[in-house]
Amino acid sequence: MTVKGVAGWLGHLMIPRRADYAGLRTSWRRDLLAGLTVGIVALPLALGFGVASGVGAGAGLVTAIVAGAVAAVFGGSHLQVSGPTGAMTVVLVPVVARFGVDAVGLIAVLAGVIIVIMGVLGMGRLVSLIPWPVVEGFTIGIGIVIALQQVPLALDLPKPDGENSLLVAIDAVRVVDWAAAAQPLALVALVIAIMVVTTRLRRSLPASLIAVAAATVASLVFSMDVDRIGALPSIFATPSLPAVELADLRTLLSAALAVAALGALESLLSARVADGMADDIGRTQGSRELVGQGLANVASGLLGGMPATGAIARTAVAVRAGARTRVSALTHAVLLAVVVLVAAPLVAHIPLSALAGVLIVTAARMVNIRTARSILRSTRRDGAALLVTVLVTVAFDLILAVEVGVAVAAVLALRSVSKVSGLRREELPAEIGAEQEHELLHEHIAVYRFDGALFFGVTRRFLEELAAAVDVRVIILRLSSVRLMDASGANALAEFIVDKQAHGVTVLLKGIPADQRRLLESVGVFDTLRTRKHVFTTMPEAIEHARSHVRRELGGEPPILPLGRRSH
Repeated sequence: MTVKGVAGWLGHLMIPRRADYAGLRTSWRRDLLAGLTVGIVALPLALGFGVASGVGAGAGLVTAIVAGAVAAVFGGSHLQVSGPTGAMTVVLVPVVARFGVDAVGLIAVLAGVIIVIMGVLGMGRLVSLIPWPVVEGFTIGIGIVIALQQVPLALDLPKPDGENSLLVAIDAVRVVDWAAAAQPLALVALVIAIMVVTTRLRRSLPASLIAVAAATVASLVFSMDVDRIGALPSIFATPSLPAVELADLRTLLSAALAVAALGALESLLSARVADGMADDIGRTQGSRELVGQGLANVASGLLGGMPATGAIARTAVAVRAGARTRVSALTHAVLLAVVVLVAAPLVAHIPLSALAGVLIVTAARMVNIRTARSILRSTRRDGAALLVTVLVTVAFDLILAVEVGVAVAAVLALRSVSKVSGLRREELPAEIGAEQEHELLHEHIAVYRFDGALFFGVTRRFLEELAAAVDVRVIILRLSSVRLMDASGANALAEFIVDKQAHGVTVLLKGIPADQRRLLESVGVFDTLRTRKHVFTTMPEAIEHARSHVRRELGGEPPILPLGRRSH
């Protein structure tokens, strides 16, 4: 690629464009309302994740504001809302314990640079390789986890120790004073009822915002004793570069790699989930989204924040609230900044249980029962991939869930491919000669046809079937129907040729697919043949050559000694 082409590619990835805001003239009201709604939901989450990570509530707010704005402008998703997340918190806790708070900013910068490089290299396209059942399982699992995370908030309890949402929810239910929890649960029920009714009456209404406002007013009118957001910390100060000892840079780089991997994967999956929730919106540009998330992490780290990713819960809230362009994510960031500066006293009165109600409804809407049912009814392997992904997401974490889900889907897919792949012996065409000669040729010439895939999962079975070819002088292997071949399959083919030729059997290859020739050449399959002339493009040519071999050997001519496998 020329320098001009590289510059154009980088510009395509990094420079915002007018098309990013297509449709804004008709959707700006919904985008603003969605941004206001998700901003209110994001506020306590940003505070909480900052505290849970050990870097402080202020760092959480900086991350939500700065990273949220930068990723919205430069990212490849029209709907993504970025900021601190629970998954990132788990990664940061041991980092803070080992290196201190000052190291978090530098890790965010390093991770951001790595994510930008991933985007420039086009790695955003890799998310398209994740199977649909895994994505749906991941979405359902995240919905369940989000709902479980709200249990302590809904009961007005401090979050019990532990990182697993299911165990934390169980512990919360075990220790709760149900009499004291009556008031926050009433607010949760009120929020859920208002959101459900409002959505059914008119979907364009900001149901989440109306519900939170109503719950706040009700809690104040009836003087409810419930936990509220409370006073917000002051976060705006002179920006400073993150400082850390250079001797620790190598260790910090390994931590940054883990943060970058998590940030990239969670952001791409969040964007893909958002695409599925809003089918009428343009698809996410994966590589550009990585560049945007990388720049967001760099900016967050430089301004005293922590690593950020695309936030699935907040993105889902924005989509459900009517977001249609990236203006909603920008509005969310602006709202958080305004709240910190001028509206902190008002926001301080919002009950935490009201926010729990919003997220419970959001989580329920992420679980698409119809889609899950269709996947479970499709094939066993897709159903298994869905269920495994859901279970691992809830029981462990989302990164492991995606890894396990993809692994299960891949193994089951290979198993299915091996089942549809086959090897069968074919009859020789009758028109090649007289009836007596045809019978003679049929006795000494065997034609085998490969179908489907020739890879590590089926090589043993194919070799056992080919070993059954005895008392023949020539074997023709028809490879034109091979759609997939790996090094194991090619090596097994080479070993078969060497073995048969060592026993005086000539092996001919017919119809090698063009895309498989390079693999067979590199593995040395052609070098195992007695001559390169034993590779044919048509069946009549291969049969005629096989017949000449049989005639020569039956006519008393000395057989050609096997050469064995030559070095290459």
